[in-house]
Amino acid sequence: MIERYTRPEMGRIWELQNKFEIWKEIEILACEAQAELDTCGITREEAAWIREHADFTVERIDEIEQVTNHDVIAFLTNMAEYIDADLPEGAEPPSRWVHYGMTSSDLGDTALCYQITQACDIILADIRRLGATCKKRAFEFKDTLCVGRTHGISAEPMTFGMKFGSWAWALKRAEERMEAARAAIATGAISGAVGSYSSIDPYVEQYVCEKLGLTPDPLSTQVVARDRHAQVMTCLATVASTLESIAMQVRLLQQTDVIEAEEPFKKGQKGSSAMPHKRNPITVERVCGLSRVVKSNSLVALDDVALWYERDISHSGAERVALADSFIALDYMFYKMQPLLENLFTYPAKMEHNLWRTRGLIFSSKVILALVNTGMTREDAYVVVQRNAMQVWEDIQNAVAGPTYRERLEADPDCTLTAAQLDEIFDPWAFLQRKDAIFERLEALEF
Repeated sequence: MIERYTRPEMGRIWELQNKFEIWKEIEILACEAQAELDTCGITREEAAWIREHADFTVERIDEIEQVTNHDVIAFLTNMAEYIDADLPEGAEPPSRWVHYGMTSSDLGDTALCYQITQACDIILADIRRLGATCKKRAFEFKDTLCVGRTHGISAEPMTFGMKFGSWAWALKRAEERMEAARAAIATGAISGAVGSYSSIDPYVEQYVCEKLGLTPDPLSTQVVARDRHAQVMTCLATVASTLESIAMQVRLLQQTDVIEAEEPFKKGQKGSSAMPHKRNPITVERVCGLSRVVKSNSLVALDDVALWYERDISHSGAERVALADSFIALDYMFYKMQPLLENLFTYPAKMEHNLWRTRGLIFSSKVILALVNTGMTREDAYVVVQRNAMQVWEDIQNAVAGPTYRERLEADPDCTLTAAQLDEIFDPWAFLQRKDAIFERLEALEF
């Protein structure tokens, strides 16, 4: 599944090459900031040399780490090899200034936060693209009648455009949550061993963060507090749940007994190895399944919040898996849902057929209100409405071609409504006289 993923931008963010590129830039920026301060001895010329010559290879870092068992030291050792390789004879090595006054988390945590902002930007673009699609399709089906269901049971008439509209609003909320999560994680910390700036000036942190588009953590304890990461991961879980909700609707609408909509089925596609007639909702089922992964990973992030004293590394290994997997999985879910909703097969004739399958029972709420308007108590009206409704339900359950709900009401001496009143009640558009208010709000929605 993921190996066929043809949108690799998200995957690249979590590759070692990108992580080490960010590490390199942070170390170079810190050197440049130190040179501006002129307090530790590094000159501007040395900082310029470091920027020009600093480099690494993932393979060499891995080779060194086999000995050091420390990824940051392996990285710094490899970068120093490049920085000092072409020095004039007798020159002091500029690499001695790299990582000056810093600790490993200053580098790793700041870089990780930057990686997460990169990943958030992709998810935000995903959300906006799908939200705009849902809004567009909502207006496409603004006047397409269908039955609304509660508890899986036919309830009242609505329009199919309202389904797309509700998805658009859910994605707007997802966008707002994602923006807030991105703001929370766009944080850096270069504050030393326990966050006291014991060997490094706060200016270095300010300089590096500003260049990366991050905000300095006001009080880090060597690490950026993991409640920020948990906010991101719980946001991803909520977005995944939104996609799962949309996918679940498509699955339900594609059931044989409903078949009002269907995920696209391409020429040459096969549904079942045993039953050639099948067109299974495999894409939306996959989205629902991956949602479980993203939601479960949010629990990992919540458990990572509590660390021993100022820091430990119990969070480190877990979040390296959970963060990358969640972002990649969620981006993949959008990758599948975008063309699916753009090209969703819809069957308006079946929608209207299903609207009338209950033989008029879906108009019961209007009947009871009309009876109350004639002076009948609500309790007495409920008896009349439900008594006739249950008789129709029994006919439907037993596949008996009995009278419709309206016909039973007309034959009931306790029902005091005229034929003209029943004509008005049994018009599905009577339920939708105020739908324009819904679509006026939707018109103002921007992604």
